[in-house]
Amino acid sequence: MNRSFSNILTSDVSNTAQFYEDLLGMKRTGDFGWFVILSHDDMPEFELGILDRDHDTIPADVAADTSGIVLTFVVASIEDVQDQANAMKAEIIDGPTDLPYGQRRLMVRDPAGTAVDVSAPIV
Repeated sequence: MNRSFSNILTSDVSNTAQFYEDLLGMKRTGDFGWFVILSHDDMPEFELGILDRDHDTIPADVAADTSGIVLTFVVASIEDVQDQANAMKAEIIDGPTDLPYGQRRLMVRDPAGTAVDVSAPIV
């Protein structure tokens, strides 16, 4: 395998990409209007695609599918991300919550409706 990444289907590529840039400090490494690739300086091998659900490369039945997915990002500080989420007026689904396996989690929803789990080790 040479490369792998996940794509979020959205009706607003720019706004959804901006969400991840603002919340997590990700950067656009490719921007084609209908498709954006994001990465982070700390993990350049990880890529996240933001893809226009109405683009002609997406089959109609795939664009209409609302399969469940949760994206997880592990960070150093939940409080910093929570402050940023609040400043962005992002929808907070849950938390922050201490979980029994030693992590503190904040769940937010991105503009495309994707659930985003941001976790940090409990210290």
